[in-house]
Amino acid sequence: MRVNGPRLRAALIWLSGGALLLAMVADTLAMIGRQIHLPLIGSIEIVQSAVLFAAAGGLIIAALDGAHARVQIVLERLPSRWRSRVERLHAVAAGLVYTALLVGSGWIAADLWNGHEESELLRIPYRPLRVAVVLTLVVLLVHSLYRASARKRP
Repeated sequence: MRVNGPRLRAALIWLSGGALLLAMVADTLAMIGRQIHLPLIGSIEIVQSAVLFAAAGGLIIAALDGAHARVQIVLERLPSRWRSRVERLHAVAAGLVYTALLVGSGWIAADLWNGHEESELLRIPYRPLRVAVVLTLVVLLVHSLYRASARKRP
């Protein structure tokens, strides 16, 4: 299943690419600031938050495009019936991994929802970051369930 709609794909690319650029700029400014004795306070917090969104967008795009790394040399040698079985097994295994991550992330988010957690220096709230992780895992889980139940190869 490829990413349908150029707008969705473009939005995901801009979100994840922009977050990655933000992380790069913040880290570069922090490094230069350390050298000239004008440190960028909270640069690690900025980079960590930005990388979360970059990774989330990248994972979703790769999953929807079917662009995750696979061992094509093995898959190409399998008969088509076995190939579809192996790909379904892969989708089920991915779904189990996403489920475990979703349960753990959801549990932590629910447990600390009213904790008003925030980063130390810039006071970046953790709640929206946890929501982003949970939403990303939901999208990935739904996609892997779709792939596991699909009759044809996605």
